[in-house]
Parts: sequence; structure tokens; C-alpha cells
Amino acid sequence: MSDLRTYISQIKKNHELRTIKKKVSTKYEIAALTAKADGNDALLFENIKESPFRLVSNLVGTRKRFAQSVGSKEDDIHKKIIHAISHSKKPKITKLGIFMENKSNTISSLPIVTHFEKESGPFITSSIIYVKNPETGKQNSSFHRLMPIDKNHLSVRMVEGRHLHRCFTDAKEHGEDLKVAITIGVHPAISIAGAYQEEWGKDELNIANSILGGKLVLATCPFSGLNVPSGAEIVLEGKILRDKTHPEWMVEMLQTYDHKRNQPVFELESMYYRDNPIFHDILSGFAEHRLLMGMPIESKLNGVLKKTFPETQKVSMTNGGCNWLHAVVQIKKKKESNPKKIIHKTFEAHRSLKQVTIVDSDIDPNSSDAVEYAMATRFQADKDLVIIKKVRGSSLDPSSDQKNLKTAKMGIDATRPLSKRPEGFELAKIPKADKISLKDYL
Repeated sequence: MSDLRTYISQIKKNHELRTIKKKVSTKYEIAALTAKADGNDALLFENIKESPFRLVSNLVGTRKRFAQSVGSKEDDIHKKIIHAISHSKKPKITKLGIFMENKSNTISSLPIVTHFEKESGPFITSSIIYVKNPETGKQNSSFHRLMPIDKNHLSVRMVEGRHLHRCFTDAKEHGEDLKVAITIGVHPAISIAGAYQEEWGKDELNIANSILGGKLVLATCPFSGLNVPSGAEIVLEGKILRDKTHPEWMVEMLQTYDHKRNQPVFELESMYYRDNPIFHDILSGFAEHRLLMGMPIESKLNGVLKKTFPETQKVSMTNGGCNWLHAVVQIKKKKESNPKKIIHKTFEAHRSLKQVTIVDSDIDPNSSDAVEYAMATRFQADKDLVIIKKVRGSSLDPSSDQKNLKTAKMGIDATRPLSKRPEGFELAKIPKADKISLKDYL
């Protein structure tokens, strides 16, 4: 089965899961421990003060575990995801889901974590919302954080113009509430597909099924009629109310506080959950959050640029750019004009990008030192710099015009000029240095 428990067993076998049996609190303590583990092991909390549920965090907090979740090696992540997108296939559907083992009409038992001191409340951060596209009838799935208001109402963070918001707006215009289903605790491949911004009208679960080798099984929810992963740990069913909003604010990918927003309200009809359930918490702004959101975009950029510009070798969404705002594109340069064309195409493919740097094939795009070296030795600001003013950017960037979603973008051509002698840019090497160990001489 392709569920969360299968993946947990896998990373436990690989000694990348730490089990915490000591009693912990959902108020700051779990968040603090997850932050300490950021970029290292996943954590499984088995004794939570406020809830009978177990909780897992930092599931795909490294590229290595991200690769494990999609069944590939680190160097082949994008190849696997791009193939899954282009060869997506419908999952099997069953009537009774495994998640239907237990039922409740409140969310009171959930271990919803309070992460940061100035957030408006605790948040469910791993929630994927499923909805039916009003134009095509197909499903859409996407990440949306939820803040509890009471035992059966939660605010829903939506980004205007994205697919859930478009479905919500359509329902509202027809005087209707929007029926949705929500999962918490699924195989990371499903989360990765849910984080991918698929074209309007296409179902991200088909991508998840392809990543999982056709092993994904869905079950139909009784209230909404929507299909969700049968092995999901927790499923919420209900509707997003057309005429109610609630104020909230949260920490985003940049580890900064977003501004206060009035967001739509979800009303619970039923909550289903498995025996001995596992709640999944994602710490906002840390490694798992950034990789889940950034890596699918990195895959998209690799696919788009390699198709348009065959000289593209690798695209990296940088850690320093929060895996969202900055990209480095490694190319084998053929024409002097191509780096600037690639800069514009990269911005076009992911509009949240604020900076794109183009480097040669001998520069590691994942090394900030190597990229800075390329800028120091191969970049001239008067001719290699691209500035784009007052264009649509990320709503998360606090330095931008967040009200009007306007920002400035910068492209940097840090490649070797083809008109200059190549020897002047060649990185000097010491023969056989990689075969010599200093400890053998001590």
C-alpha cells in the first residue's frame, strides 16, 4: 500500500526516523524539536499531552528523503517527477476507505500545533483540500493551511486566482457553499503532487498515482462525493461557507509573518480517521515546507527550460532564496544572447521568482560559494544584468508591494563571455588530487 505508514517504515529502516516517547506539548514544544531536527531526521511523537493521536514531522526535510518518497535517486528526482506529470494515470477507486475506521463530528482530538509566538493561532499545515472543478468536473488537490476557530470550524488560507479560490468563487457566484474533502497524513508522493501547480482542470492525484507506480487507491467520501487516498490517516469532510470569513495571519516560507487576512471558513460535517492515527505537521519556513513547495517547481523549471533551451543542464531553487524566490540555471553556453533569453523564460515559468542567475557547466548551482565565484569572475553589471520593474511577483516577499503584488526582478548572466579566451576562466586542477588522502601521509 502507498500510504504514510509505508513511507515511515521505509525511513525507519534507513535509520532516518527518531521516535520520541517522552510526553510533549503541541504548544511550541513540537515546533521547537522539529526546528532542531531541520534538515536531518524525521520525528515521530508517540506521547502528546493534548491528544491521543501520534504526530510525525520533517518527513521530507532532506533531498535524500524527498528522493526516497518519489522512488528515485537524488540526481533523478526531476526526471521522475517530469515523467509522472507527462504520464499521469487515474488511480483505482473503492467505496470504503481505510480512513473510515473511526468517525467524529468535531476536530477536538487533533494534535494541532502552535508553532510561532505571534501567529494568530495553531495551524494544520499538512492539509490537502480536494474539490471538483466546476468547468471540467475533474478534481483538484492543493495545500491550504487551516486554523481552528472552534470544534467544527476552521479558516482556510487561499491564494486569489489559484484553483481552489476559482472553484470557491464559482460556487459563491451561484449562491452555494463549496463541498470539499481534506486529508491530513498521506504518503509524501501525494503531498508532492498536491504542491505541484498543475494546469487548470487537471487532477494532481493522477500525478501522485504515476509517482507511486499505479499503486494509489482512492475512496469516495460520503458527504462530498470526492475521491481521496484510501490510506489517508485523517479525512475531514464539509463545506467552505460562501458568506463567512475569519481573520488570521501566519508564518510563511520565508520564516516571516504574513499580513493579516480575512479568509473563508470551512464547516466540518464529519471527521474520519484510522486506528492509532498519525497526524502530519509541517513546520512553516523550514526544510520540509520549502522542499515540498519548491522541488515540484524546480522539476517544472528543469522540464520547461531543457525543452526550450537544450543547453540547459540543471536548475536549482536555492536554499538562500527559500527554494521559492531565487533560481540558478546551469547551462552549456552556445550563443552569447541565450542567457538573457533563458532568464526571461525562467521568470515566465515561475512568476514568484525574484532572481535568476545563469552559470556555466563547471559551476555547481547548489553551491552558493561557486555561484558567487561565477559572479565575481564572469559577470559585468553594465551588460550582464537584467532588471524588470513593477511586475507580478510573490505575495510573500515583505520587501515588495504586497498590496498590488508588484515587485522588481533581477537576472544575472554569470557565464563566460564566448569572445574571450577560455583559458582565462578555466578552474585550475591538481592531477590525482582526488586519489590522495592526507591521513595516509600522517
